[in-house]
Amino acid sequence: MNLEDMTLSFISEHMPFFFEYWPFIITGIVCLLAAVVLFKTALETPGDECLPPEQDMFDELNELDEMDEDESEKNQEDESVVPALPVDLKHIPFEFSRMSHEESVKKSKEFLDMMSKRRTVRFFSTDPVPVEILKNIIMTAGTSPSGAHTEPWTYVLVSNPEIKQKIRDIVENEERINYERRMGDVWVTDLKPLKTDWEKEYLTTAPYLILVFKQLYSFKENGMKKMHYYNEMSVAIAAGILLTAIHYAGLVSLTSTPLNCGPAIRVLLERPQNEKLTLLLPVGYPADDATVPDLSRKPIEEILVEI
Repeated sequence: MNLEDMTLSFISEHMPFFFEYWPFIITGIVCLLAAVVLFKTALETPGDECLPPEQDMFDELNELDEMDEDESEKNQEDESVVPALPVDLKHIPFEFSRMSHEESVKKSKEFLDMMSKRRTVRFFSTDPVPVEILKNIIMTAGTSPSGAHTEPWTYVLVSNPEIKQKIRDIVENEERINYERRMGDVWVTDLKPLKTDWEKEYLTTAPYLILVFKQLYSFKENGMKKMHYYNEMSVAIAAGILLTAIHYAGLVSLTSTPLNCGPAIRVLLERPQNEKLTLLLPVGYPADDATVPDLSRKPIEEILVEI
């Protein structure tokens, strides 16, 4: 009897189950190993992507879950829930001076004419802008309404050239991946007429960058988390007022919402976990040779429904 026959005889005698079902067992092991390899591959981040996609989204959900748990425990311990604003908040007469219909129509038309000249600009002058103008603009954005008057916004004003360059590096690294892999052919094709790509020279050319962060929550004086109701909508409204104030002050800007850059920029600017980047705006004067797409806006018949 040769070695192969002896081996088969031994397996048949001592391992009858394996001897009878070995094809199925081997197949099962191979399938298991293949599944493990595929699962690990799916979890790994590609080598050229230095940042995970929007990790802050998971942080936000975790923080909100913890906040809900904290508030529930607090409510169970204390039957008299204290509002975030003072209980005896004073209400004062509203000062209002009514315009005549003619004056109101005139002012509304003047404002429409002014705002109709607002454009998104990608070519900036390096000319300096007095910082007082930027502070007035941000204070104007801070007059925006917010859910339960939580004012859930933080504006980071960046003029430091080194920090601007680091922000540009983060954005361009992610935007290149966005354009080449994440956004898809349809999205990239829709952007071609606007002549925009992953290179963002304006992030270092413009004298200022305004980064708008939404605050998911804050803290009360007693240390408990304070819910920020409708923080997304509140910050969106404030952003509209911010853009209007920039244009009114004689400056130009561009609304930038770079994908997957929030976590790295938040860390770079040393912002806390309860803040999430929503908007990045270069602000300054337009370059002498700046151009903009020859676009038109929808007429009132396409944006208004009267009932």
